Amino acid sequence: MDSRPTETLTVEELQQLDDDHDTRRHERAQWVLNSPDPPGVFHDLIGSVREVVLPHGHTTAKQTTSGRAISFLQGLFPIFSWGRNYRVSKFKNDLMAGLTLASLSIPQSIGYANLAKLDPQYGLYTSVIPPLIYALMGSSREIAIGPVAVVSMLLSSMIQKIEDPATDPAAYRNIVFTVTFFAGIFQAVFGLFRLGFLVDFLSHAAIVGFMGGAAIVIGLQQLKGLLGISHFTTKTDVVSVLESVFTSIDLPWCPLNFVLGCSFLIFLLIARFIGRRNKKLFWFPAIAPLISVILSTLIVFLTKADKHGVKIVKHIKGGLNPSSVHELQFKGPHVGQAAKFGLISAIVALTEAIAVGRSFASIKGYHLDGNKEMVAMGFMNIAGSMTSCYVATGSFSRTAVNFSAGCESVISNIVMAITVFLSLELFTRLLYYTPIAILASIILSALPGLINIHEAYYIWKVDKLDFLACIGAFFGVLFASVEIGLLVAILLNAIRPGIEELGRLPRTDTYCDINQYPMAIKTPGILIVRVNSAPLCFANANFIRERITRWVIEEEDKSKESTKGRIQVVILDLSNVTNVDTAGILALEELHKKLLSHETELAIANPRWQVIHKLKLAKFADRIGRGSIFITVGEAVAASISTKLTSLNNC
Repeated sequence: MDSRPTETLTVEELQQLDDDHDTRRHERAQWVLNSPDPPGVFHDLIGSVREVVLPHGHTTAKQTTSGRAISFLQGLFPIFSWGRNYRVSKFKNDLMAGLTLASLSIPQSIGYANLAKLDPQYGLYTSVIPPLIYALMGSSREIAIGPVAVVSMLLSSMIQKIEDPATDPAAYRNIVFTVTFFAGIFQAVFGLFRLGFLVDFLSHAAIVGFMGGAAIVIGLQQLKGLLGISHFTTKTDVVSVLESVFTSIDLPWCPLNFVLGCSFLIFLLIARFIGRRNKKLFWFPAIAPLISVILSTLIVFLTKADKHGVKIVKHIKGGLNPSSVHELQFKGPHVGQAAKFGLISAIVALTEAIAVGRSFASIKGYHLDGNKEMVAMGFMNIAGSMTSCYVATGSFSRTAVNFSAGCESVISNIVMAITVFLSLELFTRLLYYTPIAILASIILSALPGLINIHEAYYIWKVDKLDFLACIGAFFGVLFASVEIGLLVAILLNAIRPGIEELGRLPRTDTYCDINQYPMAIKTPGILIVRVNSAPLCFANANFIRERITRWVIEEEDKSKESTKGRIQVVILDLSNVTNVDTAGILALEELHKKLLSHETELAIANPRWQVIHKLKLAKFADRIGRGSIFITVGEAVAASISTKLTSLNNC
């Protein structure tokens, strides 16, 4: 039998080879530890503002001062960029879309003002100034700006806790304007400093659940107008609302309100059905609310139904938006709460607007910059708070109408705003006899669009944990309050970080989730964990620490019952962690101490730039030993095995 010569290595040569590997591994680990400091916060903030307000994020050195000024203006006011190419032929489509939009916006704005516990004219004011500001600064071509049901209900539910609109409407209105100002400030700051990730705390599933719960709560609250109830609860949870309805049934009430409201509600729902079945008749459900207002007002006026118990709108103040600068309150006991309500309103309004804008932008095939949208929304609400408006945002129902009407640009918003303004100037006295029940029916007819059962079922099929966030937000709004629903949605989305145990795929150096790849090989004595949460922060750090500690203890208990060795090293793969806060660092320190008590070492693999920088600043890298930080999981495993072999040889 032919024998081939084989190369044999001496013990000294093998030792030299191991030393070479260790040297190269140590050198690569130093690349991580000695990386330059990341840019400072001030540098990042300036860069963020430049990215938002300049068309391409920067200006060239060759540009003149006037060129830079033009670039700045085009970045802040996109209308100066696309307006140069706007053709008269497009105006015809925008004009028709704007008029159609106004026919829907006028009755809805009055109804939503009633939902926000404000006089009807404030809803109309909110459909004038904010759309004009957005037309100058916004980049979405289809989005329709104005008051929306969810934000209107959100404001009334929060502000009623500190000021009763029935006993002191002026004080209530002042707080509404102040909340709107703070909402605008927060939105503008989010956009300028590229903090859009804060809005992402409300996941898609949470939004579906929140909107569905809010729609039911809003619908139940409309029973007050539909039944003509005088005394009604200020709470928003379903139990309090139903209790208030059943209590009020024993009191005198006028059935004409119910008959009138239900009759036109049926008409509106039929119009909605026809519009969905025949896309060419999109205009019919759009003008149906205005037709309902006109016909019901005529019926009440001609029959004098207001003398027989039908509740009517009565006086609506006309004219251009009055200034409300003097009504903003930055002193007093409620400023802190106004700022808190402003933050909540800002996030909810942005979430709805950006979701609406992006969905229609994807249909038209163009990109929508979320940060620039936040800046536009912020400035329009700041301006709105000074001109008697409350929080405005993008409406899905009106945007769908605007899109179906063939709008070409935000000029349709300008047409709508001018039409609403003319209505304020000329026609508000004609709305004196408009029944409250009609406003309730208009709001009720718009609510089915907020309840998306098919999407909820899809979430259930795809991701059960995501569905948990969905139903958590839904029941939180329904049985507690709007704020509780939002809090549940955010917490359920934030506190469930992805954490997985890794193993090496056979015949590769790739480490993957052992549950996804059952063939992955676990290294004896080593636990490899990957954290899939972008920020390692206060919301999830303790969960991660406790989960890893429990894994180590479980493996230790198993090793006592079998010949299997205990875990000697825990390797944390931080490749997916983009940042870490002080709570995250504290959790890592506690994990390190806990592991040491079990005679287990901690190693870090592939930390990102900001993460390793903060770990060095906090001296955590020195506590675990700089030799315990590696550039890849594979090198961390190899170093751990080498250390184990060395200790065995020494023994």
